[in-house]
Amino acid sequence: MSVTVRVPAKVNVRLAVGAARPDGYHDLANVFLAVSLYDEITATPADELRVTCEGPDADRVPLDRTNLAARAALALAERHGREPAVHLRIAKDIPVAGGMAGGSADGAGALLACDTLWGTGAPREELLDICAGLGSDVPFSLVGGAALGTGRGEELTGLEVGGDFHWVFALSARGLSTPAVYREFDRLGEGMDIPRPVADQAVLDALAKGDPTALAVALANDLQPAALSLCPELGDTLAAGRAAGALAALVSGSGPTTAFLALDAESASDIAGVLRASGTCRDVRTAAGPAAGATVLN
Repeated sequence: MSVTVRVPAKVNVRLAVGAARPDGYHDLANVFLAVSLYDEITATPADELRVTCEGPDADRVPLDRTNLAARAALALAERHGREPAVHLRIAKDIPVAGGMAGGSADGAGALLACDTLWGTGAPREELLDICAGLGSDVPFSLVGGAALGTGRGEELTGLEVGGDFHWVFALSARGLSTPAVYREFDRLGEGMDIPRPVADQAVLDALAKGDPTALAVALANDLQPAALSLCPELGDTLAAGRAAGALAALVSGSGPTTAFLALDAESASDIAGVLRASGTCRDVRTAAGPAAGATVLN
């Protein structure tokens, strides 16, 4: 017997970041939107915990117990007094180290897959609590759709979305470490008065109306200057996407993936074609949101 779970990528349509807290984290007002790029995690009984990975950039995914999928299985097993004897096979399609929560998706997917395989019957609240202990983005990967994340991003409030939003994602030839981007954010903001992060009502209203033109005006990412400081060539990709007709362009999360909002699916396809030919990125993907969160497929 095996259980396969599909789990989506995310884009941050508004990421407001506060000053560093004493514990090293930052308070956030993080508007998540799940999009239709997916990893699939298959859990199969085994003699011991084992992680394997296939798909684009699979060689960059750690296969030891630092992998969030492995950590999820360990956390659930510990809570329910059992051995984490499972083989977790990750089929990657979400960009690796791209600011789209691929690792977090794998953690949420593995957690749901193991809960289903083992029949632990953990309530939703327990699964979300385990997710929050794994990382700030992991709870949203479980929930999907659209949500406002506060605290360090793990405290979720679901948001209404009135229609589909079409995106183009340009993948960078290099990765960016999320901790490194936050360190650069702190360096760039040293001596400045950084306001408390709050949700932008214009973003919430645009999502609720399903209005891509209104959302384009309100999109913002407080980590973008830090990502561009560490990876200046992303500026060329952003400019190429804007020139191709994107309604808006921004760095996705901590980067280095760049995200381009399109008017519709046809426009997204046109923008993707221009970006592929621009020489400013290594690959281009299109997707739409909102997408469902972690879902058992079998």
